[in-house]
Amino acid sequence: MIKIILPDDSVREYESGVLLGEIAKDISEGLARVVLGAVVNDNIMGLQEPIREDSHVRFVKFEDDEGKQIFWHTSAHIMALAVQRLYKDVKFGIGPAIANGFYYDFDLEHRFTDEDLPKIEEEMKKIIKEGHKVERYEMPRDEAVKFFEEKGENYKVDLIEHLPEDEIISFYKLGEFIDLCKGPHLYDIKKIKAVKLLSVAGAYWRGDEKNNMLQRIYAISFEKQKQLTEYLEFIEEAKKRDHRKLGKELDLFSFQEEGPGFPFFHPNGMIVKNELMNFWREVHKKEGYGEIQTPIILSESLWHKSGHWDHYKENMYFTKIDDQDYAVKPMNCPGSILVYKSGMHSYRDFPLKLAEMGLVHRHELSGALHGLFRVRAFTQDDAHIYMLKEQIKEEVSKVIDLCDYIYSVFGFKYNVELSTRPENSMGSDEDWDIAINSLKEALDSKDFEYTINEGDGAFYGPKIDFHLEDAIGRTWQCGTIQLDFQMPERFELTYIDSDGEKKRPVMVHRAILGSIERFLGILIEHYAGKFPAWLAPVQARILPISDKFNDYAYEINEKLKELGIRSEVDDRAEKVGFKIREAQIQKVPYSLIVGEKEVEGKTVSVRKRDEGDKGSISVDEFAKNLLDEIKSKK
Repeated sequence: MIKIILPDDSVREYESGVLLGEIAKDISEGLARVVLGAVVNDNIMGLQEPIREDSHVRFVKFEDDEGKQIFWHTSAHIMALAVQRLYKDVKFGIGPAIANGFYYDFDLEHRFTDEDLPKIEEEMKKIIKEGHKVERYEMPRDEAVKFFEEKGENYKVDLIEHLPEDEIISFYKLGEFIDLCKGPHLYDIKKIKAVKLLSVAGAYWRGDEKNNMLQRIYAISFEKQKQLTEYLEFIEEAKKRDHRKLGKELDLFSFQEEGPGFPFFHPNGMIVKNELMNFWREVHKKEGYGEIQTPIILSESLWHKSGHWDHYKENMYFTKIDDQDYAVKPMNCPGSILVYKSGMHSYRDFPLKLAEMGLVHRHELSGALHGLFRVRAFTQDDAHIYMLKEQIKEEVSKVIDLCDYIYSVFGFKYNVELSTRPENSMGSDEDWDIAINSLKEALDSKDFEYTINEGDGAFYGPKIDFHLEDAIGRTWQCGTIQLDFQMPERFELTYIDSDGEKKRPVMVHRAILGSIERFLGILIEHYAGKFPAWLAPVQARILPISDKFNDYAYEINEKLKELGIRSEVDDRAEKVGFKIREAQIQKVPYSLIVGEKEVEGKTVSVRKRDEGDKGSISVDEFAKNLLDEIKSKK
């Protein structure tokens, strides 16, 4: 007999080999009807899988992340079966669940187009109605290789040959489709009530451009048609907010063939970028940070010493200067360390806070590049804090508070994640234990919940990550606080303690915006291009209703510019309605209409973006109100 421990700590006993579905039915017929699978001792499993040892079991539904993984992974197999029925010569790659839906990679002479997707969808719906049960079985490695070689499935053979020797080779059968697969899967595919194939893309096998290019179909599925309808509406809203589209329309930035992955910022984009950096500098100055700047290119030997050579060199760029090997920095921390080492330090100097808006370069595969979200050159809002061990909790708490303040200015809610020691890490168990516990203590002192992400820390220390939620509910990982005992050791950093002895400081790496470029992309989508006045490239546009009033418009413009307001005049020979629409399209916060009445009264007629006509007020009053809005960063 084995013991099954449920989330409420109740214990049930079953014979070894009991299926998860049988356990669910034993608990409740109602539960068995709605659950999709379970988390068993931290592993996600399907209802058709057996349990053979004492286990902690938590059943999951579609609203759980693990439930979605099971649901979408099964949907990928249904799509594969549909493609197999429609295109007989297809070979199969992989078909996993992803953050929003699933995909499957196909090797097929026929080139998929958007017109093919509805046909595949219809076939998937037929398969679901057929009501197949997804069956799991295992096979010895040699038999598995032979099975797929006879079917000509060379990608599956490649997968098996790369599995560890002791790996269990499991298969899932859905109708006539048999797939090499670890699982988990739904037992009853009729739970899938709505499916939508979204797009076709190319994908190299194993992500290597030396391998064959496969065709990848992205899709999504749900338990209810209403969920699919809501998701498609969300996708349409996200498309409207796409920062690449808005970046072009608002003339903020561009990408050129001569520099793939390297953004070109236009004057409008530089205004927003500089305002972000000015705000960052203002806040950090108040918090006692000293700003530094370190070189972009440094000796390759530095990156060996820091550990980046062993852990990160495939993402770095290299060059030679005077026959010596150099590297373009992918991170700012070694440069900050050299600044620290340039002088002697006492315990009285701590905490020592060095901040840097540092330009870094990282090699990204061309297929991974995505607007400002994934680039090859970006500006990190970095800071490194050198401190005593007894200062860790207080200083990390201050950084958390600083993150909270900065995110609140932009209207972001957020959730927090603590990532612990990864397998590929440096340092002693003792240092890692101290580091992880210190971050936990700082988080526990705050009034919010956080999740623990086991094994996802940096190679030199654990970290706290901030995931921001934007206006339409998407999350973005931005801020990070990383506690590091390893760099001070590797670089032999010292300070003179109160007893006159040399000792090692502790180091915190932290970024709040993460990358200025990526954060700007997030802001564009968060605001749908409608920047608050303090960030907007043009804060007020003056619209004379005819050229008779151009002189007055330029008089207002000069006055606003003298006060530091970014304003401009639209003096084109167009109707004022056209000019108003243009200002709306350009997302300008305020349009100031001027005609005969305004000239006589020395006023402006104010239209506020998304709110319409706000009436006539004096130029001085408008300027005062706008300056207050800019200062408060509303």
